[in-house]
Amino acid sequence: MKVSFHHTVFDFKQPSGTSRGVLIEKHAWFLHLEENGQKGIGECSIIPKLSPDFMDIADYEARLDKLVRVLELKNLGKKDVFEFIEDLPLPTFLEENPSIHFGLEMALLDLQTGGKRSFFSNAFEKGEVEIPINGLIWMGDYSFMRKQVHELKEKGFTCVKMKIGAIDKKDELAIMGEVRSVFPPETIFRLDANGAFAPEEALNYFDEIKHFNIHSVEQPIKQGQWEAMAQLVKDSPIPIALDEELIGVPTTQMEALLDAIHPHYIILKPSLHGGIVGSKRWIELAESKKIDWWMTSALESNIGLDCIAQLTAEYPLNKHHGLGTGSLYVNNIPSDLEVKNGYLKRSI
Repeated sequence: MKVSFHHTVFDFKQPSGTSRGVLIEKHAWFLHLEENGQKGIGECSIIPKLSPDFMDIADYEARLDKLVRVLELKNLGKKDVFEFIEDLPLPTFLEENPSIHFGLEMALLDLQTGGKRSFFSNAFEKGEVEIPINGLIWMGDYSFMRKQVHELKEKGFTCVKMKIGAIDKKDELAIMGEVRSVFPPETIFRLDANGAFAPEEALNYFDEIKHFNIHSVEQPIKQGQWEAMAQLVKDSPIPIALDEELIGVPTTQMEALLDAIHPHYIILKPSLHGGIVGSKRWIELAESKKIDWWMTSALESNIGLDCIAQLTAEYPLNKHHGLGTGSLYVNNIPSDLEVKNGYLKRSI
């Protein structure tokens, strides 16, 4: 197998506020595989200060070099992609590097299907179904966030997600009121706190905003506080979803975390939560415990987004996912993915 990678920097169309600061650019590495004339590509995408496998560029590329050396000695042939990965002499490497794990899975699936970005041959990949997605109100000042509310309404979204805990509380409440006055009452309204609250203040705040008919609040307190999060799940008038809480959790601790906290929802990002294999494992465990879930991208380019969308379509499309990130970049990779009337679809 011939193996290489290259580094790309994607430029945001406008500065984008996240839980880890304002982003103006996004780093990604693309893994290239070639075997018997077939080619495959996979995206290793990171978010600084959030991705558990990213410290700096030099360290990250050293990890990719290690993977390249291992892969150059192997041949995929007609083997099952996931069994092939499991047999690689990398006992802990991939679990400790979820973004690289996901990029490898993506590249091997693409290689096996002829380099057509047909990672999963399903109805979404063929353009036969659409995925309902949420519209996102990015962090910013009051006027910027209010403007986004009206833009999302015009674009036909029926599920809206808003970041909270970053601006003045009075303005935040005003934006929530704006959402409920602009959108029909049946609109699903999700909040994402990104660990902004202390355990003792979260409950008081949720009591104050529960009249806005909130669907859920993602990661209300910082991860790693299992006991406090479990108590919040029991007491909160608003359902709780886990996001950052799942990052870096070893396979052996997945079930223990869900049993300890038993959240209403979990949110999965393959680049952060163990790639395709890890995401499927989380889903299987969650569903066995009657915990619902949805999928979200971690600001991947259109290549990574397409793979996540195809993975999502392996399951019933009966919920809204966070996959509306394809239009973020000035220099995104061309794709036939488009968002229309609150759905991600393939414009075939």
